[in-house]
Amino acid sequence: MVQRKILFRARRFNVEQVWEDLPDGQRLERHIARHPGAVVILPILPDGRVCLIHTYRVAIDRWHIELPAGTMDKNVTPAELAHIELQEETGYRAGRIVALHTFAMSPGILDEKMHLFLATDLIPGDAAREQGEQISNRLLTWSQIDRLLRDGEIADAKTLVGLLWYLRYREHA
Repeated sequence: MVQRKILFRARRFNVEQVWEDLPDGQRLERHIARHPGAVVILPILPDGRVCLIHTYRVAIDRWHIELPAGTMDKNVTPAELAHIELQEETGYRAGRIVALHTFAMSPGILDEKMHLFLATDLIPGDAAREQGEQISNRLLTWSQIDRLLRDGEIADAKTLVGLLWYLRYREHA
């Protein structure tokens, strides 16, 4: 039987102390970050370029090139949130959103699941970025993305997963 105690509540996640009874009778204590999950969107323009974002991440004090994404903090489905976040962060609206994969970010300490979507038939528009979001679009070709991946310029895990999954399995998208 697993027992839980909330140690910390934040706006987008909680930290729990969890005790797990092991088969050998021992009791193990862990600390787990509980997160509602998120969407990550791979937006591909009609000319084949990918719309990534350039954003500042205060947690690591670094600018990153990332795929657009958003936390499941609205009362909508992951597909609906993918549409919302794409428009808010990039200004693009997707004519088509396809679910590609769901993956765990760091299952040893975090229960967050990321829902990866492909967005196509993009229509440009105005972004509606949240207060404090420092974001600009980067429209890149696959050869530019390949160079950034090879040179370690893309270090964000969700972006690595999304781009590399698509490069390997795009015929399934």
